[in-house]
Amino acid sequence: MKKLLSLENLTLLGIVAGIAFGYFLPKVALELAFLGQVYLALLKMLIIPIVVASIYIAITGLSGIDELKSIGIKAFIYYLSTTALAVTLGLVVFNIFDPGAPVSVPETTTHHVASAKELSLSDFIVSFIPTNIFEALSRGAILPIIFFTILFGIASIHILPQKKQTLYNFFDAINDAMMVIAKWIIALTPAGVFFLIASTVGKNGLDPLFSLYSYALTVLFALALHAGVILPAIAYIVGRFNPYRYFTQIKEAPLIAFSTASSSATLPVSIEVAEEKGGVDKKIAGFVLPLGATINMDGTALYESIAVMFIANLAGVDLSLSQQILIFLTATFASIGAAGIPGAGLIMMTMILDSVGLPTEYIALIIAVDRFLDMFRTSINVWGDLLGAKIIDRISR
Repeated sequence: MKKLLSLENLTLLGIVAGIAFGYFLPKVALELAFLGQVYLALLKMLIIPIVVASIYIAITGLSGIDELKSIGIKAFIYYLSTTALAVTLGLVVFNIFDPGAPVSVPETTTHHVASAKELSLSDFIVSFIPTNIFEALSRGAILPIIFFTILFGIASIHILPQKKQTLYNFFDAINDAMMVIAKWIIALTPAGVFFLIASTVGKNGLDPLFSLYSYALTVLFALALHAGVILPAIAYIVGRFNPYRYFTQIKEAPLIAFSTASSSATLPVSIEVAEEKGGVDKKIAGFVLPLGATINMDGTALYESIAVMFIANLAGVDLSLSQQILIFLTATFASIGAAGIPGAGLIMMTMILDSVGLPTEYIALIIAVDRFLDMFRTSINVWGDLLGAKIIDRISR
């Protein structure tokens, strides 16, 4: 009985019940949508203190700069490699199934398309550096905060041992306190995902899943292949552990990622399950997972590559091999800049469309199913982060 009422089973029940509730009682589901937003806000409340505290103690808890370099290089190689593999898989799967037929875009749909400011490489690099760390903290700018925290942690390694220990104890205490709050919020997960799913279905219905079925099925098939075959194969070959058994230990995090569509909001849960259930070393989890939640977007990159190819089909444009290579490069690096928030992939997609000369207006045609696909690709993002933490933990030992 206790196993039947476990958090994982109750969360799954919440997802199924939310779909049914949103479909049959959409008005009520929309009126109660604020309860799902309360749950989401509680999770987001922990992001900044956990990111700062976990990265700081992860760095200062290392034996020195050499160990930091070792873990950092391994994390970067893993993240870049899996993202590149995800984009490649997306392009290959799309070329095999080739969904979509040319259509014209109604003028009334173009106002739905999000506008994105053109971002040059120099602007992107400068955006990593906070001119005012307190301002960056107040608006939750994750990349600048991580950049500052890494510098702060490295600097702390070079100060007097007793002062370093004082700072370490302070941030370690903050991290422990945040984990206690995280456990309280995790207990609310079944109710939280119920209201989030119900409001999504209540607003969009189930029709979007059927109207763009060929596109959605292509994305879901590629995501399933990446999550169920490619990432586990890397874990088994490089990390030398059973990835499916590991999934049963940390499955709460991908489930919460599915319901919230936010890898950043799922971060407190990811760290907690990786350390306590997945057996990942605290300093590895504290450094690799916050970094991964920000720059490792396998699911997003894969989705963007398929979405851009699908839009090309809709526009009646036959993309050359060189243009597909450009999509590969742009999607790989654009996903690094995609914030861990719902819908960020749509904003980044405009950059990829511009790079190959496709009309951004066509994004309006896939918005209908974007929220549903966002849930799946965010789960893959989080699963990739958790596997990365375990792999790096294994090879570091």
